Amino acid sequence: MPAEWSPEALADLEDICAYIARDDPKAAEAWIDKLISKADRASAHPRAGRVVPEIEDPDIREVFLKSYRVIYRVEPERVIVLTVLEGHRRLRSSRLR
Repeated sequence: MPAEWSPEALADLEDICAYIARDDPKAAEAWIDKLISKADRASAHPRAGRVVPEIEDPDIREVFLKSYRVIYRVEPERVIVLTVLEGHRRLRSSRLR
C-alpha cells in the first residue's frame, strides 16, 4: 500500500523539487520519485524504519535517502509521511501533527 502524505510533507516535496530544479529540472523530478518510492517501501514495512531519536515515540519513524529524512507515523491501517527534511535541518515537533 502506498504511503499517504500530509499537506506539510507534500509542501516539503514541492520545496525540495523547486530547489533542485533551479539547477536541473530532470534531476529534481528523479529525486522526488526516489523520495516517494522510499516512503512507499517504508509503508510496506513500517517498523523497519528507525524510531526518530528526537521524539522517541515508537510510532514515529524515519528512513533516509542520502541526507534526506523521510519521517512518518505508523497507524494500524496506514503510514502517513509527516515531513521530509535534510538531515542538517532541525526537526520541529509542529511538523509531526
